[in-house]
Amino acid sequence: MAYVVTENCIRCTYMDCVSVCPVDCFYAGENMLVIHPDECIDCGVCEPECPAAAIFPDSDPRAGDWAALNAQYAAQWPNITEKGAPPEDADAWKDAADKRALLSAAPAAI
Repeated sequence: MAYVVTENCIRCTYMDCVSVCPVDCFYAGENMLVIHPDECIDCGVCEPECPAAAIFPDSDPRAGDWAALNAQYAAQWPNITEKGAPPEDADAWKDAADKRALLSAAPAAI
């Protein structure tokens, strides 16, 4: 089992989860983070750290098809090991619904 970053992360990208991950399994896209399923050790420390409540176990129904998207993008995006600055408008997007259409497939400019 692994943890999965879901739609709530889009346009928020607070990165609090990155700073607590003991195995550096987060990967950064232009406007979202994902977890590499083969690197995640299922420790769960990232889940309560996410201000946007975007992280769930892949067995949770809320993870849905995000598990496949996490695996896909983790293979394409750069690994991130340190918390960076969230977008200036992260708080405005934190509780927004239906953000999936805003997901960018582009990697983060690290």
